[in-house]
Amino acid sequence: MTPTLRLPPVFQPTTHKALMAGADILINAIRPTLGPVPRIVAIDRTLDHCSPELLDSGGTIAKRVIQLPDYRADMGAMFVRDMFWRLQDQEGDGTATAAVIFQATFNEGVRMITAGLNARRLQGFLEEGIQVVIEELRRQTQPATTSSQLVQVAYTVCQDRELSELLGEIFSIIGSYGRLEVREDAGRGLRHEYVEGTYWERGLISQHMVADVKRMRSEMEDAAIVFSDLRIRHPQDILPVLIAAVKANYRRLLLIADELSDSAISLLLANNKPAHMQILAVKTPGYGPEQQAAFLEDGTILCGGRAFVRSAGDTFASIRKEDFGHARRVWADLHNFGVIGGKGDARWRRRHVATLRALHTETGDLVLRDKLQDRIGRLLGGSATLRVGGASTPEIKARKELAERAVKAVRGALQEGILPGGGVALLGCRPALQARLDAACIPEERAAYRILLNAVTEPFRTIVANAGYSPSAILVALDYAGPGHIFDALSGNIVPMETAAIYDPANIVKAAAYAGLSSAALALTIDVLVHRTEQPSHALPPSPGRRKQL
Repeated sequence: MTPTLRLPPVFQPTTHKALMAGADILINAIRPTLGPVPRIVAIDRTLDHCSPELLDSGGTIAKRVIQLPDYRADMGAMFVRDMFWRLQDQEGDGTATAAVIFQATFNEGVRMITAGLNARRLQGFLEEGIQVVIEELRRQTQPATTSSQLVQVAYTVCQDRELSELLGEIFSIIGSYGRLEVREDAGRGLRHEYVEGTYWERGLISQHMVADVKRMRSEMEDAAIVFSDLRIRHPQDILPVLIAAVKANYRRLLLIADELSDSAISLLLANNKPAHMQILAVKTPGYGPEQQAAFLEDGTILCGGRAFVRSAGDTFASIRKEDFGHARRVWADLHNFGVIGGKGDARWRRRHVATLRALHTETGDLVLRDKLQDRIGRLLGGSATLRVGGASTPEIKARKELAERAVKAVRGALQEGILPGGGVALLGCRPALQARLDAACIPEERAAYRILLNAVTEPFRTIVANAGYSPSAILVALDYAGPGHIFDALSGNIVPMETAAIYDPANIVKAAAYAGLSSAALALTIDVLVHRTEQPSHALPPSPGRRKQL
């Protein structure tokens, strides 16, 4: 059914006023959450009669807004809501910073256009200035090298000292690409555990293969491994595997296949005699051919051997001793199986990891980035589980979401570095912007750099205001103190950067600055609003999108 247009289109100058009104409503709801002394935003629960939801996350607040009553203002709110949603999904944080930057840029830009400047030319010069800001942030970036820096980065996001210190410890051990699962826990606090080697989410095909009934788990030392995605329909299909294992004198065997019939499982159980040969069988990890192919590639590089691939027409009929992979230890329970000390070629593994890292850095596809991150973590062998508890189910879910955001921030800091926190990194972009302003002659160019000079100070001003201080007075005092100083909103003092140790992940600051500035520059060129009467009954998430490399 084609949507009907029962409401009239909106033209200039009402367009900019409507966009500004809607964006301001949502941004003013998010603005109080910026900084280490955030204000709380209460969201009414429309589906029940429980107490309001108390939030200090800009991205989550934006997700709770479905529609504004005024259809014209609603477009402005939905425009920025989409930007906040994407930013939180991609980087884990930065929505409040992007919000105040957008507001300062767009509102000032509208005033400039109203005064007679050309919107398209103004957008072009704003885009040039954005690159100056990103380049200055890149210049200020330094690597995160200590656990204390990681703790501070996590604390900047979650404001939870216990969680921050735990994440600092975990990432100091597993590294930037290490695998960390965040799970809900029935307890009241935080628990964590480290997993030696790597593991996949596929368990034993039969409970009869469990050796340790108390732990519901089986382990094998010096195991031979057969990697495949074959579907075993008949017992004779796996007889060559058992014969080859016996000839090679392998007494511990892990068989990985996409499917095994009941008769094939019965054959394995009949031959599963730990005194002679212990056999474990699990299903091939992954959903679909693409994920299974990635597992087979990684598994054979990690443990050696070859992969038997169904789409290539492979069978076990010609299996040889050289086709088996090997590991110092393997384990399996009813849900997962793991490999410790894979005996594949270390040089091939390093090359493979380097290739995956390059792909992870270059791709903008968010889904692919997550998959590559997971593969790299498994190959490097660093894995941990963080269990998040609380006094109630809502508290557990909220703390788990907060932990996941903090994990993204810490991982980003390890991979892309850190910047001075508290809005100071953006203040450091002012000299370069001022130099461009001094050299500019075209009215739109001068206006663009004036807008940017104001926009990069807005996060700092908001943090100071939320902490209860005068932004103008603190900004003057900080400029007087000189480079290398920062405003500590918790103490209210201007202190040396080394003393305060206040950091933000560089990827979040750059992404927030880019999102806020580029979205505002684009919004300035919108001239007409066309409204459709049909509205969604619930909040629709944006498409995954692509992560821009900054």
